[in-house]
Amino acid sequence: MKEKKNDIAWEHLTISMNDYLPLRDVVFQTIRQGILHGVLPPGQRLMEIQLAKHLGVSRTPVREALRMLELEGLVVTVPRHGAEVAEITQKDLQDVLEVRCALEALAVDLACMAITEEELQSLRANTDKFGKLIESGNISALAECDVAFHDIIFSATHNNRLVQLLSNLSEQMYRYRLEYLKDKEVHPVLLQEHKEIITHLEKRDTTKAKEVITRHINKQYEDVIKNLKKVE
Repeated sequence: MKEKKNDIAWEHLTISMNDYLPLRDVVFQTIRQGILHGVLPPGQRLMEIQLAKHLGVSRTPVREALRMLELEGLVVTVPRHGAEVAEITQKDLQDVLEVRCALEALAVDLACMAITEEELQSLRANTDKFGKLIESGNISALAECDVAFHDIIFSATHNNRLVQLLSNLSEQMYRYRLEYLKDKEVHPVLLQEHKEIITHLEKRDTTKAKEVITRHINKQYEDVIKNLKKVE
């Protein structure tokens, strides 16, 4: 059985007040982002008193936010233990990546026809940056760079509705992406796949581009599951 986590990196969990949102929703978004970005990792205990004290609010909006997060599947309540960040399950990961695979295949298909030279140059610059970040070992920076790479492709589709869907999915994917990048052996593989995607986009080869993006996503699924099994 894995040991439950009790310590939170409080300096990375900050609240931004919004005059146009109920306090409950502000607290909800703060904790949600903390979960998705790995500040609150799977298995992390979420104690109302601690969270309320750190965020400078009463326990009521924290309690309401945790209930909302439970409905979203990001938080679970354990009998005689309280609320904690939900573990990443194989089924959850599979569900998200199946949708991602279908939408990103469509995205590279459309991007092959519509991408501009400026957007291709942005992808090349992103890939150069990713290569340099591999040496730093900064997982969060690598994750942000990986997100930016895919965002450039999404934007290159020039399909606003698809961009919106993929952006929402990308947010849900973030904590899976962090798990994937914890394995340093995948970093050069990921870099090579990004380069292959760029090559096929340059050639407007939709078939090859979709093949690479599908392999890219399936490998992520396999590696995250492998990493999760190591800590079970």
